[in-house]
Amino acid sequence: MAQSQAERDRDLIVAAERGEILVVRRLLAEGARVNARDQRGRTPLLAATQRNQIETARVLIQEGADVNAKDQIQDSAFLYAGAEGRLEILKLILAAGPDLASTNRYGGTALIPAAHHGHVETVRLLLTTKIDKDHVNNLGWTALLEAVLLGDGGAAHTEIVRLLAEAGANVNIADRDRVTPLAHARQRGYAGIVRILSSAGAR
Repeated sequence: MAQSQAERDRDLIVAAERGEILVVRRLLAEGARVNARDQRGRTPLLAATQRNQIETARVLIQEGADVNAKDQIQDSAFLYAGAEGRLEILKLILAAGPDLASTNRYGGTALIPAAHHGHVETVRLLLTTKIDKDHVNNLGWTALLEAVLLGDGGAAHTEIVRLLAEAGANVNIADRDRVTPLAHARQRGYAGIVRILSSAGAR
């Protein structure tokens, strides 16, 4: 008995999540929709991105998957890849031309959680794009503020602060309490970050 559209779509998302490329190709050929949604609003590409199924993501993007399509909690393949450091998938997504101004449920761009989570290479890659380096999220924080406030002051977050400063991020954008990144770094004893910010003109 032939599958219904809904069954093909559901099976496509499951296969994408599992990285079953042959099944994904077959289901697409049989009419499964590349931008189908599951009960959580996830597309096949988002499901593949969450499990870091790189080759599956490549196939889906080649077949026209919407890299900006958001689920019920405002995650998209692009935003998730940035936040979780899915670097290879992020490269594929950037080649497909994502909406760099797209924001997550916290009102942040892909760059902000990448900085928060210490994904150095992801930050480096995003900074090669026209993404807004000084975007302020709903919490009142920039990528730079999150790297200082939510980081641990270690090598990864220190490098991210350096990358942001070198890329021209405004080092003096303060939080809602008017506390600057430099002041936060000093309060936390992050000497390396203090040096980088100071040399970049932070006050």
